[in-house]
Amino acid sequence: MDFGLVLQTDPPASTVVSLMRRAEQQGFTHGWTFDSAVLWQEPFVVHSQILEHTERLVVGTMVTNPSTRTWEVTASTFATLNDMFGNRTVCGIGRGDSAMRVAGRAPNTLARLGEAVEVIRDLAEGRQARVGDTDLRLPWVKNGKLPVWTAAYGPKALALTGQRADGFILQLADPYLTATMVEAVRTAASDAGRDPASVTICVAAPAYVGADLAHARAQCRWFGGMVGNHVADLVARYGSDTSQVPAELTAYIAAREGYDYSHHGRAGNASADFVPDDIVDRFCVLGPVEAHIEKLRELRALGVDQFALYAMHDAREAVIDTYGKEIIPVLNG
Repeated sequence: MDFGLVLQTDPPASTVVSLMRRAEQQGFTHGWTFDSAVLWQEPFVVHSQILEHTERLVVGTMVTNPSTRTWEVTASTFATLNDMFGNRTVCGIGRGDSAMRVAGRAPNTLARLGEAVEVIRDLAEGRQARVGDTDLRLPWVKNGKLPVWTAAYGPKALALTGQRADGFILQLADPYLTATMVEAVRTAASDAGRDPASVTICVAAPAYVGADLAHARAQCRWFGGMVGNHVADLVARYGSDTSQVPAELTAYIAAREGYDYSHHGRAGNASADFVPDDIVDRFCVLGPVEAHIEKLRELRALGVDQFALYAMHDAREAVIDTYGKEIIPVLNG
């Protein structure tokens, strides 16, 4: 199983770079950042420094979207980083939650997302692609490689992932929901004539190591609020149809009253007060080292190829180091 570290690009950028270097030294293979231009600093500028100061770490967005940059700009940015540092990037992409809503725009349609997945990949790998009414190609790309992974929850997004994407980003670590959604992605891939095993499965969620569960929950409750934004979109689209959206995913948002993006992804986010303890426990990876190992083994058995841990809490260095010394060696030993 691969391990990734997920961070916001809060200033100073040097801290983000330092934590990514620390993660690589502890055996992590991937470094991910949010992409929301108003809330945080520009990720690709920071990515260039992460790549410069690491040797093997693969860097990506968790996640970008098809609208805050034009597709040829996104492709060119990834391709430039790959040309400079040797194909060490992944384009994580979704409809756009915070990036779009904070700027006063709605998230993208799935049709637009699906088209963007293929165009960005083709351009970044040196192939011609049609953007609007124009055929484009980046003539300077040589031997480019850009996997494109999509973030998804709902049935149509899961199907799109299986049909078009190189990887699936699931932002929660609940084994039951993981099993259900991985099956949906793989079924869609098979139905599209693709090898289901060719789609990389990445589960992303906060991890907090320690015996004080009350404190761990307080540090990670924000995640249930963040996931709740996406769930609210699904409920608006599918209503209470549990054949489309599992009740295990939707029931907890009944008490959700709104969301303040100025606290997005941050410990102590008051907009996440509606999230109950059992959802925090299910969606995150909490507790002593043994509990982390047990849950990650369960996820790995479901076909998860990478666990990307969010470290937006008060124990970033400690969690990175504990994973490097006590968890990654056991999972991959």
